[in-house]
Order: sequence, then C-alpha cells, then structure tokens
Amino acid sequence: MEIVFATGNKDKMREIRQILGGLNADIKSMKEAGVDVDIVEDGTTFEENALIKAREVSKLCKDSIVLADDSGLEIDFLNKEPGIYSARYLGRDTSYTEKNTIILEKLNGVPDEKRSARFVCAIAACLPDGRELVVRGTMEGQIGYEIAGENGFGYDPIFFLPEYGKTSAELLPEEKNAVSHRGKALRMMEEKLREAINA
Repeated sequence: MEIVFATGNKDKMREIRQILGGLNADIKSMKEAGVDVDIVEDGTTFEENALIKAREVSKLCKDSIVLADDSGLEIDFLNKEPGIYSARYLGRDTSYTEKNTIILEKLNGVPDEKRSARFVCAIAACLPDGRELVVRGTMEGQIGYEIAGENGFGYDPIFFLPEYGKTSAELLPEEKNAVSHRGKALRMMEEKLREAINA
C-alpha cells in the first residue's frame, strides 16, 4: 500500500511517518512521489482546503491513497486569526520568528484567561476507488508570553500547554505526537483507513 502525503514539509513528514508507522504502508511526500503541482487553496475551512489538496494530487497518483492536511492556529482574542491563513499570515515570506513576535506584541497585556488558542488539523484522504474521508483534530492551549523551545516548528514556540507547563516546542517529539492536533487527526485517519481497506 502506498500513501502519498500532499506536503513538502520535512518536519511534517517526520511526524506523519512516526504516527502512521503501524499502517505498514510506503509513505511518501509529494516530491518523493514525483508530484509537482501548484495548488490554489481557496477553501473557507481547514477541511475544504485539505480536500482541495488531496483531490489535486489524487489526479496524478490514481493508484495510491492520497492524504492532505490543512492546519493552523486559532487565537480567540484575535477573532480566531490566523486560522486558515496561518502559513500566509503577515506575508508568506515572513519568518515564524517574526510572526510569533508580532502575535506576542498583539497580545501584550492580555490576561491568561483571554489568551486561549488551539491548533487545528483537518486531514482528507482520497482513495483509489473514489471514496473520500475527512477528520479533524485539535489541541487546546493558550498563547504564552515568550518564544520558548527548539523542538517544534511554526507557531509551536508560543503555544503554551498549561498541563505541561511548557510550549509545544519544548515537548519531546513523542510527547507532542501524543497530544497534538496532527497526532489526533492522523490516528483518527489511521482508524478510518483500516476500516476502509478492510471493508
């Protein structure tokens, strides 16, 4: 069984392989599958964008299961920004260090109870027989007061998990995979794929 994941993000692929390791599948990135396609993500939800990506790549990988995710950070105080625009927030070429610094500035003086936030991950699958599956995982937390941690990527260094007393970038990879939005969504998708394959 070959699974093509519609991403070129090496950090993301490492997480995906760790979490889906039990599927006994050959898991490839788009690049490894020889797919080079520009996809316009013009959906209005994480689920729509994940499906757009999965469908586009599926056209070029007809015999494979194609997975795609769309994930991002929702900050309640900022009306759920950056949301589906997380990767493009404040400009596509803006570094995450800059993005994180600007978000911390926007929340300067905002008390703990109003710093609630969550990471959201929607994953869509297109199966060779035309079936489509979609799941959503979330990780609740709050925006911290400083950038901390080296283990994560993106917004991880400002996403504080009160139950751990640290940011998601300070968690060990296996700790993060156990509680992360992507970990939850991938495990849900793994269940659905097992059911679909054995149906």
